[in-house]
Amino acid sequence: MELSKIIREKLGTIVDVRSYDEFMGGHVAGSFNIPLNEIPHRMHEIQELKAPLILCCASGNRSGQAQVFLTAHGVECYNGGSWLDVNYLQSQSE
Repeated sequence: MELSKIIREKLGTIVDVRSYDEFMGGHVAGSFNIPLNEIPHRMHEIQELKAPLILCCASGNRSGQAQVFLTAHGVECYNGGSWLDVNYLQSQSE
């Protein structure tokens, strides 16, 4: 399925993998903050989120790392890139 459609139609869960401070500086409405370094320790929580997960960060680098890790652990997820791009796509649904 196309990433933009998943975001616009709210078919999954947006997970921001930036630090808590970065997240508090601005984030996609309704997104969850699970910093990249916490992902291995929060797998139970992550597996309970509505899939697919749309991962985002500042540039797409950390969300790309998270995607590799989560995919290897059987979690359906996509690298959404920058949270600003994901935010823009989500705004198209309203």
